[in-house]
Amino acid sequence: MVTSAGVLHPAATTVAELDHVLRRGEPALRATPVPGEELVVPAAHLDGFDLRSWARDHCEDAQSHDRLRRVAGRATLPVRTACCVALAACTDARLTSAEARDTTVVIAGNNLALSHQSRAADAYAADPSAIRAGHLLDCFDTDALGAVGEVTGCAGEGWPIGGSSAAGALALIQAARMVATGQALRCLVVAPVNDLSPVETSAFVKAGAMARITAGGDATAACRPFDESHDGFAVAHIAAAVLIEPASQAHRRGIRPLGRILGSGTGTDGRRGTRPDTDGQIRAMHAALSDCGLTPSDIDYVNAHGTGSPIGDDSEAAALSAVFGTVGGAEGTAGEGPWVNSTKAILGHGLGAAGLVEAVATLLQLAGGYCHANPRLVKPVRPDLRFVTDTVTRAPLRAALSNSFAFSGINASLVLGPTAEEDSP
Repeated sequence: MVTSAGVLHPAATTVAELDHVLRRGEPALRATPVPGEELVVPAAHLDGFDLRSWARDHCEDAQSHDRLRRVAGRATLPVRTACCVALAACTDARLTSAEARDTTVVIAGNNLALSHQSRAADAYAADPSAIRAGHLLDCFDTDALGAVGEVTGCAGEGWPIGGSSAAGALALIQAARMVATGQALRCLVVAPVNDLSPVETSAFVKAGAMARITAGGDATAACRPFDESHDGFAVAHIAAAVLIEPASQAHRRGIRPLGRILGSGTGTDGRRGTRPDTDGQIRAMHAALSDCGLTPSDIDYVNAHGTGSPIGDDSEAAALSAVFGTVGGAEGTAGEGPWVNSTKAILGHGLGAAGLVEAVATLLQLAGGYCHANPRLVKPVRPDLRFVTDTVTRAPLRAALSNSFAFSGINASLVLGPTAEEDSP
C-alpha cells in the first residue's frame, strides 16, 4: 500500500494542493531565462525556496522544525526538498520513533545537484580557496540519504537508486518488492528536486528534447504532450515522497492508505543513447500487467510518460496503441480503451522525481474518479488512443498504468489501484 505522500512543486506544497492543481488542469509553467544564454525555456522552478517558511507552515512541532533547519538549512536545493517531502510523508503516516528506526529509505534520482556543481566549479576557477570542506557532502547524492534519515529518524537500510527520468518509478518498484518479500517492514521513497545547470538545459534544447520560447512568449502553451505541434518538454523543480507498507500496519495506526501498487514491469533496450524504443516500452507495459494478472481491458486510465518531445511522444503513442489501441474498438480507430493523459502537461517534467509524483497523481485520480486535462492537446498524434484533451474527464477508475521511460533505454511501468473498502482502518 501507498500509505502517505509528500509533494513539493511551485504550484503545490501538499497532496491536497496537488489534487486541486490537477483538477483545475492549467499548466503551472512560466517563461524562464537561462543564465548566460540568449535562451528562454518554459519551466516551473522553486526560485527562492525558503526552508524556514516551509518549516513554519508544515512542521507540527518545534522539535521537527528545529531539526529540519539544523540538518538541511545549508544543504543544496535537492537535499532541502528531499527532507521536506520525506518529513511530510512520515508525519502524515503517523510513524512512531520506533517504526521510523526500522524504515528503509530509497532516494530516487542521480546527478541531483548539477546547478550547485556548476557554481562550485566556477567559484573554484576564480578562487580555489573559496571551496569549503562541506562541498564533500554537497557534491554526492548520498547527502540526501543521510539528511532524510536524520530529519525523519528513518534508520533502516538505505541507498540512492538512479535511472534518470525513470528513477522515481524504479525506486517505487524496488520499495514495493522489498516490502512484498518481507525484506523491509516499510520503505520511504524520496525523490528530490533535480537541479539542472545552464549547461544541461542548453544541451537538452540543442538535442530537441526541451522546448524553448521567445522572450515574453506564453510558457503555459509550450508543453504539449501527444499533440502534433509538440516540440519539447518543460523542466520543473518537483520533489515527492511516499511511504510503502502492508495495509495492516497502516490500519494499526488508523491510516487510510492512498492506494495500492498492484504490479510492475521494467526492462532495458540494451543500447546507449537518447532515442526511445517502442518495443522495449511495450514489453515493460505487458510485464506490469502480467505481474498482477490483469489484461489491457482491465486498465481504465494511463498516466503516460508523455514529455512533449516529438520522438518520445511518438514512440510511446505507438507503444500504447500496440497494447491498448484496439481495446473495445476496430483496428486504427479509438475504442473504449483507457483514458490517456500526461501530468507533465500541467506540472512540467520533474526528471528523476517525475515517476514518483506521477504515481501520486495517478492515485489521486483513481480516488477522485477523474482524469485531469491534457491542456493544449488539439491534434493527437494517433487517432486510435483515447486521449483526455483540455477538459477533466469524470469516470469510474478501477486500475491505472503509469509509465516512466529514460535515456539509455530504461523502461518502467506501474499498475496502480485505488484503496478498497477492506483497506480502511
